[in-house]
Amino acid sequence: MTEQLLSMVTQYGPPALFAIVGIAAIGVPLPVTLLLIVVGSMVSQGAMDIWLALAMASVGSILGDQAGYAIGRFGGTAAVEKLSRVFGKKAGLEETQAKVRAWGGPGIFLTRWLLSPLGPWINLASGTAGYPWHRFLFWDVLGECTGALVYISLGRIFSDRVLALDSVLGDTTWAIGALMLASILGWQLWKRLVRQP
Repeated sequence: MTEQLLSMVTQYGPPALFAIVGIAAIGVPLPVTLLLIVVGSMVSQGAMDIWLALAMASVGSILGDQAGYAIGRFGGTAAVEKLSRVFGKKAGLEETQAKVRAWGGPGIFLTRWLLSPLGPWINLASGTAGYPWHRFLFWDVLGECTGALVYISLGRIFSDRVLALDSVLGDTTWAIGALMLASILGWQLWKRLVRQP
């Protein structure tokens, strides 16, 4: 599938990039990080304009995120459950809603680019939890623009080492996610131990 997506972006350019990142933001598991790095490589070779690439990646992702938020907000838990079955994943909605409440805006920001596998579920949970839309939009725009800039720039800088860079970033993302989870669990355990007489 990755080769097909890369071929679409090579053939159709920015409109294909816009569509792919938008669909991924709704929850379809697509290799967007690798795609943005490859787009950066294309920019360095003069095959795509950097400003157009940044705009298409950012706007496509933001619109996809807004669709996910709207599904959660107006479709409620029933719509989220259906989406979970369609994409073959269990959403863990109550747990994700708790994360949205605990992390707030910075959590939304980080799941746009650093912990991107969580992004679509945070979108849905933000909607079902009633997280204020204007705040969601602010953090979403900030995060998606940051993500597009970071990954396209990395692809542009490391144009000849795209696959190696993607592998390193994937490992780093999971390590950061595990560290954050361990920190949260440690904090919760410490709070419980302090409360006990």
